[in-house]
Amino acid sequence: MCASVTNGRDAIAFLETEHADVVLMDIGLPDRSGLVVGREILERWPETKLVAVTALDDGRAVDDALEVGFRGYLTKDTPVGRFISSMEAVVEGQVVLPHRLVSAGHRRGTSDGIALLVAQLTTREREVLSLLVEGADGGTIARRLGISRNTVRTHVQSILTKLQVHSRLEAATMAVRHHLVPLPSIATAPYDPGSPNAAAG
Repeated sequence: MCASVTNGRDAIAFLETEHADVVLMDIGLPDRSGLVVGREILERWPETKLVAVTALDDGRAVDDALEVGFRGYLTKDTPVGRFISSMEAVVEGQVVLPHRLVSAGHRRGTSDGIALLVAQLTTREREVLSLLVEGADGGTIARRLGISRNTVRTHVQSILTKLQVHSRLEAATMAVRHHLVPLPSIATAPYDPGSPNAAAG
């Protein structure tokens, strides 16, 4: 079921009678702040996934929304395809943020910031990251997961983008340092993209 309301009061009234898995909330509602309404919604219906959809292109607003408990922040100029994939990610339990708006503190790698970045990884991307930590090359990852090398490359590039790093080695190092994935039972050095096997990925 889908429904649309125009202010915070009506949003609360709707949720008092109907269940909503995901709520898209404008930050600038006509009667009060969408962040205030969002906080009330999460206090009363904590299982609800809130996503801010706003024209406000401001990193501080992203931080405020995350502090309230929003699971995503999208600007109104987000392309339709990206919007749909973001909604699917939120439903799957991920946090969706525009990288350009993540605060400087988060980019520097604070624990909260790392958690937010990692929350954007899909289950498959976490599996790939685990194998990168083991030192697996592209061919090995493809065989282990039963996917093509091209698909591995796609997943790796997505991991680098979401973790805001520039190489497989950086991604693996971040994963080890912050315990992002289970470590292999036998310690191995993080995969070095400069090794001869790098071309296989």
